[in-house]
Amino acid sequence: MKRVIVRSVYDAFDYVMSHYYPAGLEEFAEATDTYAVISIQDTHTQGFGIRFTENQFCLGVLTLYFDDTIREVENAVLFSEEQAREIIEFILSHKNAETLLIHCYGGQSRSKAVGAFAVKMLGGDNHRYFEENNPNMHVYETLIHVWDKEYANL
Repeated sequence: MKRVIVRSVYDAFDYVMSHYYPAGLEEFAEATDTYAVISIQDTHTQGFGIRFTENQFCLGVLTLYFDDTIREVENAVLFSEEQAREIIEFILSHKNAETLLIHCYGGQSRSKAVGAFAVKMLGGDNHRYFEENNPNMHVYETLIHVWDKEYANL
């Protein structure tokens, strides 16, 4: 994986559509990199109404439903260790994709936490993810905890 990008749902849609071209006109595609998507959706709306699917550019999609909270809140779904395992396994199994696209609604909290973790997991410097609009620390710390406990010896 060459890069990790974090986007809002709107910007993720734009990124995916940059790979589109009319039939027979491949030269009109703005982007041709391969990518894998981690789509983080809200539970109270049962998602955003946008679902990403695999195609010649998109090598895999992981859609998770959890809310932007750092503790148990009534009628909200807190990020879990099982979801952390799903993210880790997804990243490990899609290392051949050139780009890892991670999105949530605003691209500021949940997806930023997953992006920071993914960069660290892949051996990069994730410092920039903590400079502004702090990531959801419950999500980040859960991912780090599961990685250290179950995967660090890979």
